[in-house]
Amino acid sequence: MVIASGRSQRHVSAISDQLSRSLKEAGIKGAHSEGLPHCDWVLIDAGDVVVHLFRPEVRSFYNLEKLWSPQAPDEKIAV
Repeated sequence: MVIASGRSQRHVSAISDQLSRSLKEAGIKGAHSEGLPHCDWVLIDAGDVVVHLFRPEVRSFYNLEKLWSPQAPDEKIAV
């Protein structure tokens, strides 16, 4: 998993476009994008690698780094 930020929606869109082109040129078939054209959070699923591209405010809100951190607390689900 790769988590990255762009400075604006336009920047996130440009990063997504370039990454998608590079994956295609590298022969990675079937890469799929989600979150276009809004570009607050774009997810590119390239099979073994998933790339999350965020605007800074959206990245801060979802805080995926904390979610996937080994220090993340175990939550108990009430039954």
